[in-house]
Amino acid sequence: MFFTLPTLFTWARIVAIPLIIGVYYLDLPTDSKNLFATALFVLVALTDWLDGYLARKLNQTSAFGAFLDPVADKILVCAALLILLELGRVDALVALVIIGREITISALREWMAQIGASRSVAVHMVGKLKTTVQMVAIPFLLFDGPLFGLISTRVWGTWLIYLAVVLTIWSMVYYLQKALPEIRAKAR
Repeated sequence: MFFTLPTLFTWARIVAIPLIIGVYYLDLPTDSKNLFATALFVLVALTDWLDGYLARKLNQTSAFGAFLDPVADKILVCAALLILLELGRVDALVALVIIGREITISALREWMAQIGASRSVAVHMVGKLKTTVQMVAIPFLLFDGPLFGLISTRVWGTWLIYLAVVLTIWSMVYYLQKALPEIRAKAR
């Protein structure tokens, strides 16, 4: 359970987070730091898809893997946002909204599980879309330069991260609305 191939990819994602951060402490030109951090982030983000695929393909899904996978994703996104905040590439409000939503929905899911209503806050398409937009915006902002001489990753990354904020708020409201009837029922 702790060391299946899919779970090892999830653990690798967690272990790689300090490497992404550590790139910015190396004595390298900024462009090199940005390139290495972006490449690492993309590689690590792809393991999110890979571990889920392998878990289903190899029939190695587990409750522990289902717990660890979103934790790894949230830590990866939060760490990247903090780096981007430190580098002045995202606003504090952007980081606060995205990180605050992750904490809120994680706590809501835990509470709903305790009262036996976890199905009401199961992952929804808007949450998946939010994650996808974040996972595209973040490497664009980490790269912070022209891509193929045509695309300004800072401009596109900024637009995408603001779209991610909108989707973040939308998904949070969606999950809270889905949970509200259960919350009201248990409050009586």
